[in-house]
Amino acid sequence: MLRAARAQCDVVAASIFVNPTQFGPQEDLAKYPRPFERDCELLRAEGVDLLFSPAVGEMYPPGAVTYVNVEGLSQRLCGRSRPGHFRGVATVVSKLFHVVQPEVAFFGQKDAAQVAVIRTMVRDLLLPVEIVACPIVREADGLALSSRNVYLNTEQRRQALALSRSLLRVRELYEGGERDAGRLIAAGIDEFSHEDGVRLDFLEIVDAASLEPLETAGPGALAAVAGFLGSTRLIDNVVLVS
Repeated sequence: MLRAARAQCDVVAASIFVNPTQFGPQEDLAKYPRPFERDCELLRAEGVDLLFSPAVGEMYPPGAVTYVNVEGLSQRLCGRSRPGHFRGVATVVSKLFHVVQPEVAFFGQKDAAQVAVIRTMVRDLLLPVEIVACPIVREADGLALSSRNVYLNTEQRRQALALSRSLLRVRELYEGGERDAGRLIAAGIDEFSHEDGVRLDFLEIVDAASLEPLETAGPGALAAVAGFLGSTRLIDNVVLVS
């Protein structure tokens, strides 16, 4: 994302902020990775001009009661599994935009539902910022990069490949001519039958903008998956393009 920003923009700003309002009461806020010094080194190496790293009290003053909620989208995909998550995302991103006032903002395609929520928020609130989704970066074996991958032990790391395999199966069938979303989903889910250590949260094929489930897959449809390995929840997705 930083390199994409550098290629497109004259000045690049980055934010580091673990946002408490997008974590549920049973989620991993307390142990979420916070390698601040390493992150700063990476930002320097990529030539970032400005780092915005506020304290929680700066972003959420005592007594704060105002939130941003994108109706409908916030209850789909991860929003259904994590009630309140996207309200926290929309609230903190709107605040970051207000403070930094970027012309272009770069997000990762791995969080495709988040991108859809933010794009809708920007449109609805008439915010003067362009949203760019950067392609998912993967390990050599296909696992999508994630801060939460550090939680996985060796066996869970192997089992986590079921997520990318399920999406690969969906894409292969789609490129082979299958368009029925139900059959595509069933084939993807079948990949999890070989991995007892993965608990599937969802595998859906949806419209990439509205996140509404599709009966028939077409170009631009989003195949999205989420699953648990122990207490670690991972997500992944692929856009069907042909």
